[in-house]
Amino acid sequence: MDLQRSRRVIEINERIVGPPPPRPKTVRPRKASDFPHVPASYLDVARRLSSPLMMGPPLCDELIAFVSHAFTEEEAGAARHLGLISGRRAMDIARAEHRPLDQIEPILLRLVNEKRLLIASGPAENQRYRLLPIVPGMFENVLIGQSPDSLSGWHNRFIELFETLYETGYSLDYCGHPTPPVRYLPVGKSIEAQPMALPTDKLEDMLDGFDTFGVGNCQCRMAMEALGRGCGKPLGNCTAMGQWAETGIEAGVLRRVSKKEILEIKHEAEAHGLVNWMMNVRSTLSQCSCSCCGCCCHAMRTVNEFSAPGLIAPPHFVPRLNPDKCVHCGRCAESCPMGAIVVELGGKGDRSNLPERPSGCFAQIGPVPFSLSYRHMAERCIGCGLCVLACDQQRALTMTPAAGYRPPYRNWFSLIAHSIPGLLLTSWKLRRR
Repeated sequence: MDLQRSRRVIEINERIVGPPPPRPKTVRPRKASDFPHVPASYLDVARRLSSPLMMGPPLCDELIAFVSHAFTEEEAGAARHLGLISGRRAMDIARAEHRPLDQIEPILLRLVNEKRLLIASGPAENQRYRLLPIVPGMFENVLIGQSPDSLSGWHNRFIELFETLYETGYSLDYCGHPTPPVRYLPVGKSIEAQPMALPTDKLEDMLDGFDTFGVGNCQCRMAMEALGRGCGKPLGNCTAMGQWAETGIEAGVLRRVSKKEILEIKHEAEAHGLVNWMMNVRSTLSQCSCSCCGCCCHAMRTVNEFSAPGLIAPPHFVPRLNPDKCVHCGRCAESCPMGAIVVELGGKGDRSNLPERPSGCFAQIGPVPFSLSYRHMAERCIGCGLCVLACDQQRALTMTPAAGYRPPYRNWFSLIAHSIPGLLLTSWKLRRR
């Protein structure tokens, strides 16, 4: 299947500055009997990964192709006995697969340490193995320790098949439940746009609870670069804190850095138009923070391309327009990484007297009329404040507190507990289809 060309977060024509039409969901569920020539071990792994509790896709052509590449038939034979929740020991897998332990152990270690499709926990003599979900899980774990120069042919094909699977829109089945797992945190200049932000709203303050920090390359932008669809923005800003950082550093997939370096990295990311995320909890045990763009990040693309909010927590602050100051130049809409602002150009007036702007796709429009039409789509907004920073000359936008804001969950247990009802309901709906 040919991968679609990279889609812009914002489309600009003679009248409208805003997001493109949503991409349709194209996944086509199949039955195991539709794959008579696929080895049983691949079908078994595909069934495991398709579980709603793993937030997986239905059994489909794209999933079978992904599994058939990610695992050899022998590896799939071992992996098919694993799930995410309850780990199994190597001796249990050997018994289930009817093979000697000394044959199974090297397979499991290869899947954990080389391909990174499984995770292992516990003491070496009694390790328990688990199968990762496709995303979040395999995609990140496979690529986190890589760089564009270190990607092998296997990695490149893994990326291509994952992207083909992602573009079917299967993740829409898991959007919309009321427990969003990630949230935006301002840093640097974007904090100036949100002077009423609480400590839990600021990345600097959240980092104070940790002593260990690690950084690696952004998996999403690296994947898009491998596909020839990269945006050119910095890669080295995917960060982990606490126990996750220790684990990544010990495994050699993260580089140890200081809190000062983390903040410098995040300031640079913001300067390139990236937005900084954290998991939607106040945990000081483990955390991670991505610096994402709307054109590569799969969570943001789910909103941008499929118009499916739900993965991202509603913001604490949202932009408010002063219509008396707005000249409808479109800077705010062009800067939004989520396509949450639409500006319509089409009434009386001429753009020739507008403030000078940098060259770019918007500048190519040339002199066209404009009207006083502005729309803010709250369901897409993450409250990053980039629109306010873009409106630095007219100052027509300010950030104001959003109604109904919910603070982050107190800890991981609270987040998981609130997620369970939505996941069970989604699982029930998908199994009834």
